[in-house]
Amino acid sequence: MCGICGVVNSHHENTVDLGLVKKMCDVISHRGPDDEGIYTNKNVGLGMRRLSIIDLVSGKQPICNETGQIWIVFNGEIYNHKILRTELEDRGHRFVTNTDTESILHAYEQFGESCVEKLNGMFAFAIWDEPEQQLFLARDRIGIKPLYYFFDKSRLVFGSEIKSILQAGDIPKRIDLQALDNFLTFEYIPAPLSIFQDIRKLPQGNTLTLKNNEIYLRPYWDLAVTENRFDLEQKKNQLVETLQDAVKIRLMSDVPLGAFLSGGIDSSTVVALMSQVMDRPVKTFSIGFEDQTYNELNYARMIAKKFNTEHHEFIIQPNALELVDQLLYFLDEPFGDFSIFPTYLVSKMARDYVTVTLSGDGGDELFAGYDTYLADQMATKYSRFPSWFRNGMIAPVINAIPPSPKKKGLINRAKRFVEGMRLSEDLQHTRWMIFLQQLERELLFTDDVKSGMIEKDSYKFIRDYFKIVKPQTDDKINQQMYVDVKTYLVDNILVKVDRMSMATSLEARVPFLDHRVAELAATIAGHEKLQGKNSKVILKKSMEHLLPKEILYRGKEGFSIPIKNWIKQDLKPMMMEILAPARIKREGFFNSDFVEKLKQEHLEGKENHSHRLWALMVFEKWYDHYMN
Repeated sequence: MCGICGVVNSHHENTVDLGLVKKMCDVISHRGPDDEGIYTNKNVGLGMRRLSIIDLVSGKQPICNETGQIWIVFNGEIYNHKILRTELEDRGHRFVTNTDTESILHAYEQFGESCVEKLNGMFAFAIWDEPEQQLFLARDRIGIKPLYYFFDKSRLVFGSEIKSILQAGDIPKRIDLQALDNFLTFEYIPAPLSIFQDIRKLPQGNTLTLKNNEIYLRPYWDLAVTENRFDLEQKKNQLVETLQDAVKIRLMSDVPLGAFLSGGIDSSTVVALMSQVMDRPVKTFSIGFEDQTYNELNYARMIAKKFNTEHHEFIIQPNALELVDQLLYFLDEPFGDFSIFPTYLVSKMARDYVTVTLSGDGGDELFAGYDTYLADQMATKYSRFPSWFRNGMIAPVINAIPPSPKKKGLINRAKRFVEGMRLSEDLQHTRWMIFLQQLERELLFTDDVKSGMIEKDSYKFIRDYFKIVKPQTDDKINQQMYVDVKTYLVDNILVKVDRMSMATSLEARVPFLDHRVAELAATIAGHEKLQGKNSKVILKKSMEHLLPKEILYRGKEGFSIPIKNWIKQDLKPMMMEILAPARIKREGFFNSDFVEKLKQEHLEGKENHSHRLWALMVFEKWYDHYMN
């Protein structure tokens, strides 16, 4: 696992300084503390920081081909690299290392830009082809590994993280107002946008080629939603076999590895499958909370005991929020998901014992695991009530009830449900993944900011993905799965896991996001994933022979922290300082009166505005760090 960066200047006489590439590498040293490599040649510079996982001795990057004319820097792991290597050697390619990086390089020589279709893994890489005078960038199918770029006709600058690109000098730091709107609406910024107007994310499953001072983006993979005609038993067998292999190949490592264990079905499945093939106890790592409504350690302990793992736990305290400045440095962009804190702390704990962990991320998206899928089913039934009854009687009564300090509970679920019902039906289950609605947007943003937003529909990118998938299937569950994979999964969940694990120099691998598992899940009918209130049905049935019923059939809680309570207590001084009216007015993005209203209602317990307030706090902290 590594961090990569580089510069290609348009004019050959405009040479790239080695010191510049070193600066770009230095700011991502957390991604690769073990080694550094730099290649410069006239107008081209490539750099990388390495976290050594396989081929510890000879895997130094950048790596070149036999002629020294094609160079690569690579972030990720290619799990089928040995099979690919054998095929390439049979075709006459000579290898000088045992690393997976070299397999990509020779695959590029053999197959050109189609080499990405040969790879099973998580990756972001850059190849400089001197004979062709072209730069080739690629990102894995699901988007597990990040890649950003800046292009202004005079140069292309790229990096695993934005901070590398900013080291290149003279990079405009203009805030993209559409990205800001998306952040406050969804708590993440969807690709290809970044918080900076002039820096873009390479989307998942895409390549970028720079040639003749033009860039060409090409999608090489998409999740095809089709119908699997096998019976349920055959599908279960397919799923177990595919997951078993996905886990097995992710145990490839020359350093110690373990697993994150929340006690949910996804992480428990990963630990169970690891235990089947490892010749020693699995090292497992869990996070807990003093607030018992948020604590799931009992379930994690149950799995740890069943599979005799070497188990480690950490209890998170409110003072963990003192980490906010540090974690924003690793994120580069405003990011509102509260669970960055437990993810960082469990990664930090794990890094004391291992260099690689496996996680259960992706299972909720592929198998309809989120409560929002249930909410969408309930919305269909709820909509049958007359609108005067829904909007004139039910909603006012529920809105008048103060939120509960518990994690979820009937009151909090009902209030969130009614809030989501205010949104358009065509957004389907994403209605309950939205934290800023149109009326609130009108009140929050100043007129100058609203006039600067080119796209007035904040939900357009969601609607666009629904437009793509609907001709493929009329299965609503699988339509929603597709949209999740293209949006929330890649730009929220995977951003969180990559940045927080890499902040501790820990590699996180995600077996559920092996593209074969994702492709198989896309062929399984929605009614085999969600039946009434029972989610992930086929996954649960597939794992009944391995996991206890207490794990398989308990309610989903989610990986969250009690921040709505912390904002009223431990975090109140921070909030009052960074969301002070004078500061809000001075910066000119938000209406201070509306921000004050949000603060007051939350502190008095009238409403739960924790998502909106935390997002505003994050933006202000980010603004201080990057813009002031």
